[in-house]
Amino acid sequence: MAKDTPKFSTRLAQNAEDLRAAQHLRYRVFVEELGGHSEGVDHEAQLECDRFDPFFDHLILLDHSRKDDRDQVVGVYRLLRGDVASNGMGFYSGSEFDLAPLKASGRRLLELGRSCVHPDYRGGAAMYHLWQGLAQYVETHQIEVMFGVASFHGTKIDEVAQSLSNLHHAYLAPKELRPRSTLYQAMDLIEEKDIDRVQAMKDTPALIKAYLRLGGKVGDGAYIDHDFNTIDVCLIMDTLNLSKKHKDIYSRSRVKEQVVL
Repeated sequence: MAKDTPKFSTRLAQNAEDLRAAQHLRYRVFVEELGGHSEGVDHEAQLECDRFDPFFDHLILLDHSRKDDRDQVVGVYRLLRGDVASNGMGFYSGSEFDLAPLKASGRRLLELGRSCVHPDYRGGAAMYHLWQGLAQYVETHQIEVMFGVASFHGTKIDEVAQSLSNLHHAYLAPKELRPRSTLYQAMDLIEEKDIDRVQAMKDTPALIKAYLRLGGKVGDGAYIDHDFNTIDVCLIMDTLNLSKKHKDIYSRSRVKEQVVL
């Protein structure tokens, strides 16, 4: 953890400097830590960026106890509302999943992406504060359905067969809100009766488990992203169902760990 007691705040990126700080953190996590190599990566400037960035809101978590302004950004979320997507390049997830059911739902949509937290801040309060900022954004814009790509590290299907099969059998989204992978990788790799559910959940990334506890569901099929060295699933969260199940859907107890979304 940071040497000084963290002094957290969250806000949307306000200028190019904020955006570059967010992209620098993304570089550290997605490129240096996880081995991603998308065409938008700027290795010289140490930025992970792409053509979608200008259309998104970038929610940033700052620790004001850090001296360097660029290093104060210790958590990020990339956010795109449905009304903005329709006037721009569309949703990033649309490059991996057929989002037709979500678009046809008539609900107010929010795509979540590029979520990560600085390694020094995982396992503590950072994700709680970042999710509080997200909750405020959702309330402000009256979002009804959140969705986005969530990832397993690596591209070897057999290593996550238990987890993917468990997601398919236990957490499949209702048909009217169920995206389908465009390069379809089946998730029902193991029959439901043969799944070791304890091991399946143990091998499921922490952020995905947090969303599942909040009532999250998954789309049909996975997508193997070789650029980012991940196996992706589409997570869907209906805020109406979330609010029914949890009075405080972003409670501290639900978000003690953080991996990448």
